[in-house]
Amino acid sequence: MVSTLAKPGRQLAKRLLLLQSGVVIATALTAVFAVNVDWGISALIGGGIFVIANAVFAMCAFMFSGARKARLVMASFYGGEVLKILITVILFAIAYLYIGVELVPLKLTYLLALGINIFGPVLFINNNK
Repeated sequence: MVSTLAKPGRQLAKRLLLLQSGVVIATALTAVFAVNVDWGISALIGGGIFVIANAVFAMCAFMFSGARKARLVMASFYGGEVLKILITVILFAIAYLYIGVELVPLKLTYLLALGINIFGPVLFINNNK
């Protein structure tokens, strides 16, 4: 019964991560053909930063479920959010310091993935009927 409580949330998170990954790849390919390869790689890195951090959060957030594990649910949720922020900061630092990235596509694709994270669940929740 405990796993059935978390199953819809896990499925929603999985669908959202797949949507984000697809949009990031499509954006990177569009940047390659529209501008140049450096823009495409930068777009892929920017979107990848968000998708990786969001995947880690989703794994932590749905680690526990049920009323008896309420404290563990909250601890894993907040721990996952802290880990997501740390991973985001570390990956951006690596991208800025060690990889020659174009800043415009990097930040725009990151913001695009963030926008999908905000508005994407509306698409999935309304289509479950």
